[in-house]
Amino acid sequence: MRRLIIAVAAMAALATPAFAGTLEEVTTHGIIITVQDMQIDVTFTPDGKFTALDGQITGTWRIDGDKLCTTSNADPNESCVAYPKDKKSGDSFELTSPQGTATVKIK
Repeated sequence: MRRLIIAVAAMAALATPAFAGTLEEVTTHGIIITVQDMQIDVTFTPDGKFTALDGQITGTWRIDGDKLCTTSNADPNESCVAYPKDKKSGDSFELTSPQGTATVKIK
């Protein structure tokens, strides 16, 4: 019975809102961020880490509702950005963060 309760709790934790569909796609496939004609390839790992700019930027990530929250060696302060819902691999969209606006493409 205890195993069943643990399994149900784990499944409930995975049953996240529709926004998590986009964030699951982002963190599973990675993204390419375009800022002022510069393309930045970002790769996420299941253990909550990410790399960008060929490993020059490293950090951690977590999902908080419709937001992707990150910290990095470039900015140790956590930054959370809301993502649109229902996006999938191949989709592009605009995101606005405290650093400005960028185009994001899910790989």
